[in-house]
Amino acid sequence: MLNDAVGFEKFFIATGYTDLRRGIDGLASTIKFQFDLDPFQKHILFLFCGKRTDRIKGLVWEGDGFLLLYKRLNIGGSSWPRNVINIDKSGFSYIFFDGIILQNVDYNTVIII
Repeated sequence: MLNDAVGFEKFFIATGYTDLRRGIDGLASTIKFQFDLDPFQKHILFLFCGKRTDRIKGLVWEGDGFLLLYKRLNIGGSSWPRNVINIDKSGFSYIFFDGIILQNVDYNTVIII
């Protein structure tokens, strides 16, 4: 699912470090209170990374419940963005298109938070 990101209208990438011990309720409250966004939007993927860059969590509202995604990269880690200032489209393609996470993504659908 994370390798082929078909079906999502937007991607929100949470920069910095997220405590990946958080589950659905903790990540949804982070989306709502820290980023002032609605976690109950359909076809929206929220992505989070902890201090270890080989583990990534995603949260999606499917209309009848949340889907919590967890991916542990087999080889190495990603160059996860730690702040908004250092991100541009070329940085995004480097982070995510080196065979790590997302493919076939329109840059206009990616929002860095």
